Amino acid sequence: MTESVSPAWQQLRSSLMQTFPQFNELESGGPLIMDLGPDGWLLEVKPDGAVVCQYGLAMDEVMALMSDGTPEDLGTDEVAKQAKYFLQPAVSKFRPLLVQSGFAEETEINDEFVAVTFTRLMDIQNSAKVEDLLRWCCRQIGGQA
Repeated sequence: MTESVSPAWQQLRSSLMQTFPQFNELESGGPLIMDLGPDGWLLEVKPDGAVVCQYGLAMDEVMALMSDGTPEDLGTDEVAKQAKYFLQPAVSKFRPLLVQSGFAEETEINDEFVAVTFTRLMDIQNSAKVEDLLRWCCRQIGGQA
């Protein structure tokens, strides 16, 4: 992926890694991800400038919550529907604030996890504005300064 990384993203990424040492990079030149505190929220910045706040559950966790220790043969759709139910209390706490701040809500479902994501596109050439939004997310959702 490194060959297709834009110079603007490289510069922003470098700046963000210094300002927010809690960011992790899963692949070279790829998105930066950090935990937003103990509640399970994640903050991600993608090379295209998308800032994503997400809250999710692994499908295994949902199945364990549903089955009370007894394995059942449930379809992915049924598990995903239940996962959304388990996610709602945490998501509804921040939904109005995130939507009002320009984030768009989506639900991501695959065989491994179900997540509610809030995405806002930013100009990656304006690192100060991106950093301000990230600080805001850390304060509002993560309770960090």
